[in-house]
Amino acid sequence: MPQRSVRNQLVENAEDVFRQRGFHGASVQDITTAAGVPKGSFYNHFESKQALAAEIAVRYAQATDLSTLGFDGPHPVERLRAHFAAQVARVVSTGTEYGCLFGTFAADSPSSGEQVTQAVAGGLDVWTAAVAATVEAAQQSGEITSKRPARELATMLIDAFEGGALRAKVTGDSTTPLTHIDIILEAIS
Repeated sequence: MPQRSVRNQLVENAEDVFRQRGFHGASVQDITTAAGVPKGSFYNHFESKQALAAEIAVRYAQATDLSTLGFDGPHPVERLRAHFAAQVARVVSTGTEYGCLFGTFAADSPSSGEQVTQAVAGGLDVWTAAVAATVEAAQQSGEITSKRPARELATMLIDAFEGGALRAKVTGDSTTPLTHIDIILEAIS
């Protein structure tokens, strides 16, 4: 069996540490302990904790499943709801009490540094664009109001999801983010 690289071990374990402790609460020692590697090896692979966190944010964004949005086909509102239901399932699978990694890193911004802030902003931008495309399809089909630009409505949906995920961290109620989405979809329909 091939050995896993130290770098891969750090990356594979850092997301959970950051999600559970936040950027500031996660130390390099916490990350190396979770990865099962010596602390001194960290700086052979990353110039800083910020560089690792930025990479984790980019990977998290790339792993966000946008396929449920589908860019053609009937019932864009159903696709939006299915997408956010999948995001809730993703958060639940890693622990409702830890929320969404974007929300965790955003809460630590701007003091987490420019690299992390830019990585999260970039991930949110890609996510927003994908949601906006489906919102626009819903506007064209008359399922969603056209009084506001699709991108504004997409931003609001994502912010409602993130706010619901934040509330769920405190209450433990994993249904909160999807309830927020349902309320907004009803209001803009």
